[in-house]
Amino acid sequence: MKIHCFSVLMLLSASFFSCDDKSVDDLVNNPPIINEPDDQPPTPEPPTPQLPNLGPPVETASPNTNYSPAFEGQTRVGSITTTTPYEVEVISTNLQSPWGITYLPDGRLLVTEKQGRLKIFSTSGVLEKTITGIPNVVNSGQGGLLDVAVDPNFSSNRMIYWTQAHSHASGNLTAVAKGRLSDDETTIENPVTIFQATPAYSGSLHFGSRIVFDDEQNLFVSTGERSSAEMRMNAQDKSTGLGKVFRINRNGEAVASNPFVNDNSAMPQVYSYGHRNPQGLAIHPVTKELWQTEMGARGGDEINRIQSGKNYGWPIITYGLEYSGAPIGSGITQQTGMEQPVYYWDPSVSPSGIDFYTGNGFEEWKNNLFIGALSGQHIVRIYLHENKVYGEERLLENVSERFRDILASHPDGSIYAITDSGKIYRIFSL
Repeated sequence: MKIHCFSVLMLLSASFFSCDDKSVDDLVNNPPIINEPDDQPPTPEPPTPQLPNLGPPVETASPNTNYSPAFEGQTRVGSITTTTPYEVEVISTNLQSPWGITYLPDGRLLVTEKQGRLKIFSTSGVLEKTITGIPNVVNSGQGGLLDVAVDPNFSSNRMIYWTQAHSHASGNLTAVAKGRLSDDETTIENPVTIFQATPAYSGSLHFGSRIVFDDEQNLFVSTGERSSAEMRMNAQDKSTGLGKVFRINRNGEAVASNPFVNDNSAMPQVYSYGHRNPQGLAIHPVTKELWQTEMGARGGDEINRIQSGKNYGWPIITYGLEYSGAPIGSGITQQTGMEQPVYYWDPSVSPSGIDFYTGNGFEEWKNNLFIGALSGQHIVRIYLHENKVYGEERLLENVSERFRDILASHPDGSIYAITDSGKIYRIFSL
């Protein structure tokens, strides 16, 4: 039995169907889809980023090894070239062995010196304050006052955090400490050590020692494995503080979501392990993931994307050699259960401090990773795409400086870099 059109209209408001084409039951069980006026169109796919053109790899020297990369683009990717006009200036030359650089909420630069001093500079390079009050720094070899970070709530609590080579009864170790910057900016008040990377060791190498806050106001801290052959395997031992990346709260305690908090055989502060001498830590401004650089031996310098609980292989797998030229361990580069570096260099560039560019002066640098190279004597610019290295550029190759740390996230859009010779460089767009 057929019904009239007006019946269908009253029942279903389906004016676009012919009355002779649908029965009542059919229309009730399979009602037409009606777009409501406030329906939104589907979200368009984000545009594919315009990737920069690539030239030949920047590295032209022969590698130390004949090791093959695990995947395409793991080393010696194509070169990229900055097209934005820029200028470079040396804004200060009066630092003594600087190691870490960051900025205060008002934009002024805060720099560590290995001897145990903090200094405040204007962005034009004027030394404004010298800060004392940091105790027990072991200034020997690669040790001393090392990295520095400003509390996210500095404007209200004036707290500063730093890492240092710290004296211990059985040697020295990497330690994290904090204290209040006095109102007159001349001293650290009530300094207290909040974390120690035990065991101590009587050596002067591989303290690692970068420190960075995450968005939850916890601290990531890197430590080295202290270099010597007898200490190396501690990097694989989660019960020690050597060769690790830690995640701690502002009192030095383990964060509740850390991967080994319920493992009685591990330090609960451990976030990742199997590291050699990680001197670079930075959090990606978009993904919020932790990225790291660490020095290899003769070759095998690495960029790693650090993930919770992962083993990054040292000293079992590496793309480098002993300084003598002999293989390290079994001379292997891959093993099940161990992470591959996102990128590696052979020969070495000795990557130290790193930072992501977040300014507006260089649109083509947005979210690129900048790395201070020590033995390489340049600044590395890394273009990342889908968590891989797409292109590499070398900046300031002609100045013959060992670049110790990089500040690429300054609010004024400039890049600031400190060198072992005691200079502060500023790179800014024209």
